[in-house]
Amino acid sequence: MTKLTQSSEIEAFLDQIAGVGKAGEQRVKTIVHKIVADLFETIDQFDVTDDEFWHALNFVIAGAPELGLWAAGLGLERFLDLRADLKDQAVGFVEGTPRTIEGPLYVAGAPLEKGTARLDDGNEPGEVLIMQGRVRDTRGNAIAGAIVDVWHANTKGNYSYFDKTLPDYNLRRRIETDANGHYIFRSIVPSGYAVPSGSNIEKLLTALGRHGNRPAHIHFFISAPGYRHLTTQINIEGDPYLHDDFAYATKDALIPPVIRHTKTAAINPLGLNETYSEIVFDFVLNPADVAAEENESSRARALADA
Repeated sequence: MTKLTQSSEIEAFLDQIAGVGKAGEQRVKTIVHKIVADLFETIDQFDVTDDEFWHALNFVIAGAPELGLWAAGLGLERFLDLRADLKDQAVGFVEGTPRTIEGPLYVAGAPLEKGTARLDDGNEPGEVLIMQGRVRDTRGNAIAGAIVDVWHANTKGNYSYFDKTLPDYNLRRRIETDANGHYIFRSIVPSGYAVPSGSNIEKLLTALGRHGNRPAHIHFFISAPGYRHLTTQINIEGDPYLHDDFAYATKDALIPPVIRHTKTAAINPLGLNETYSEIVFDFVLNPADVAAEENESSRARALADA
């Protein structure tokens, strides 16, 4: 700490800011005290000027709609996962499918289908993708009635709702697993994408000497009564940014093989006349210790009809 931030004057000021000795929530007081103290320390240690401070604050305010991308690009989402992983490892609780970041592009309320679904509207260009597997517990037992909530980008790297040219819930569905815990969906192979050109997050990453690219991936929420809610995503193997994701979401266990079917014997039974790709992937859920673990976080999320 600097001489200034260690002074009794600043310590008393921090106590005043955090409402020490006043009514309120103690945990909030303690966290605010720590955050503001660290900011004071940074400002003094690096001799941040008034202009630099207000430039930074204006930059954050202007970039407020992008804060979901900031959370990913500055590693905050990944840090939350790392911390949760270490807690699980400490108690030997590491058997399920790995978690990884949600990202900011989920839209709640996608149509619910039974067992099987088609995600695209039939007008999206791209190679057909068939993905299937089971949802099961750590003992290998099928979980019937689990919800596979899936969403991904199109071949331009765009998501419905955020790209207003796309139909609501295009490339988004919820699928209820059958009695054998099986799910299957048809879609298209997605492409990777970059943060918006000219955006504040792009400017920040450039200043850090970094890029804003993500490899092709497919997002999932997996949920079932009595089990921990799982937030995860799989990556499409072969993408040039597979292990250079600006959002730090890649995990080796979440890179399933992509099987390309080119023979008519495999293609025609599906009613297709062209090559398609297949991914087979099982999701393994851990049991929930408390009911709250069955639900996703309280993060604000979009609604397509909002």
